[in-house]
Amino acid sequence: MPLDEFRAANRARWDESVPIHMAAPTYDLDGLLAGRQKHFPRDIDEMGDVDGRTLLHLQCHFGMDTLSWALLGAQVTGLDFSTPAIDTARDLAQRLGIDARFVLSELYDAPAALDQQFDIVYTGIGALNWLPNIRGWAHVVADFLKPGGRFYLIEMHPVLWSLDAQRTDQELVVRFPYFERAEPRRWDDAKDYADPQARLRNSVTYEWNHGLGETVTALIDAGLVIEWLHEHRTIYWQALPWLVPAPGPDEWRLPDEAVDRVPLMYSIRAHKPA
Repeated sequence: MPLDEFRAANRARWDESVPIHMAAPTYDLDGLLAGRQKHFPRDIDEMGDVDGRTLLHLQCHFGMDTLSWALLGAQVTGLDFSTPAIDTARDLAQRLGIDARFVLSELYDAPAALDQQFDIVYTGIGALNWLPNIRGWAHVVADFLKPGGRFYLIEMHPVLWSLDAQRTDQELVVRFPYFERAEPRRWDDAKDYADPQARLRNSVTYEWNHGLGETVTALIDAGLVIEWLHEHRTIYWQALPWLVPAPGPDEWRLPDEAVDRVPLMYSIRAHKPA
């Protein structure tokens, strides 16, 4: 199946999901419109100060995280491949009175769609699995950074992506490839992660895993300097059926006897040499 067909199927799914996510309590759109930023404390702490800095959010969906950075003082631009998502993001920015820019583009085509460099480039959780080539992504990140600019990524750990998420016996069993492959994983699931009652017509999606070493090396080869890599015992949703609530707000972890077995998320901060 050609890569364009994988992307078209994924885009159709994300297009359809926009109104569902806008209405879902997990997104809390009303909170954003009331002026409450939606980032987790960890993300804000690890990102560092954004006030007065230009920030590009790659794969921004309908802009909630992007606009949350604006509420923290950043001058934001969001980029996504979904027309309904970008249209919604522009509308939300107007309703909030935020001077934000939202650009419609495929990730790998972004440098041709947006001629600017930024103080900060940001990629949020649940983004890299939709990309077939992690090296191409890293070069896009580097292209958009000013010399001295900062990159921050928070993402689901590739070890977790490789596990059988349907098991309920508390066994961590590898079912899917850990490393990047040309052929994606095909999913056929009409349920939406934000609203389990919703049923999507566009049920088929295609996803790719990227090993941690592949991701770090791609960023280094693109010219970035890694400042740190953190692996986390918690995640922001119940990614496995037997995860239990963690002490942090809206976070989940493995049960006590298993909490140190595998990481659930990772984060990276890097910069482009001046």
